[in-house]
Amino acid sequence: MRRPAPLLLPALAAALLLSACGTERADTGTGGPGTGTPSSATQVTDPGIDGVRITSVTIPSPSPSPERSVSVVPDRLPADSGISAAFEVTNQGTEAMTYTISVTFTNSAGESMGNKRETVRAVGAGKTVRGTVRLGVVAPGSSSVTRAVVSDVTKVPADEAPAETGDCPASGVRVFADEGDAAMGLRVVGLHLQNCGTRDYSVHGYPLLELLDDNREPVDGVQILKGSGEITTGAGPDEAPEPVTLKPGETALASLVWRNTTQSGTVVNVPYVRVRAKEGADPVVVTPGLDLGTTGKLGVRPWKRATQ
Repeated sequence: MRRPAPLLLPALAAALLLSACGTERADTGTGGPGTGTPSSATQVTDPGIDGVRITSVTIPSPSPSPERSVSVVPDRLPADSGISAAFEVTNQGTEAMTYTISVTFTNSAGESMGNKRETVRAVGAGKTVRGTVRLGVVAPGSSSVTRAVVSDVTKVPADEAPAETGDCPASGVRVFADEGDAAMGLRVVGLHLQNCGTRDYSVHGYPLLELLDDNREPVDGVQILKGSGEITTGAGPDEAPEPVTLKPGETALASLVWRNTTQSGTVVNVPYVRVRAKEGADPVVVTPGLDLGTTGKLGVRPWKRATQ
């Protein structure tokens, strides 16, 4: 049977009560060994990018080092830094938009100490949405973070935004792009087609693509190739498309392949790609950031069933 704890002396109880009290803050992240005590947020006046700006940064104060150690403490897993940045997104347009923002945390010399991405969905026209992004764990011995800045913003119409998680779209499928892979100037970005509905979904051939500029207007002068053999053999041999029928929960994969070689001519960058899984399918706008250099070519590989 558990024994009741003895009553505290009044003075000791008061001291414990005072030590437990502090300034209440909304979700500033957990502390942990070496993270210090959370300090109040520092206001930021940076104008930001395209309606997205940092409004404040919270950086915990360093914990004082103990004067002496009388015991050996076992190694602990890295703790969350407790560093965070509050931001706001203001939609200055005329339709609801979904934003993907990148926030870079820097030291006093302006060097990046970490980068975080956040998606803010369906911000209505003329509306402002606020949120917080957390740096998380930092590498041991890293320089102190002093600032956070918005380093990149992409935005797409809310009804064409990729739905990687959450409710299944009315189409019954999710289409989205992954982070891709880049090596020696070769870029490969995967397109994912997931059947999240209740019926089979069939595709045969290549994703249908429309390249869009910063204003989401069509980009001319880029040749979209079926297959990637004219660009590289590093992505594997070109294969003829085959019919793919996805049962609920199954996924198909395709890919975009290009090089960012720059020679004579005009450099072309394509921030947005409107993708249709097949003719007549609902469009989804992805943001692979095609840095095509002066090549003028983009390869697309056909849908293949994803291996489990």
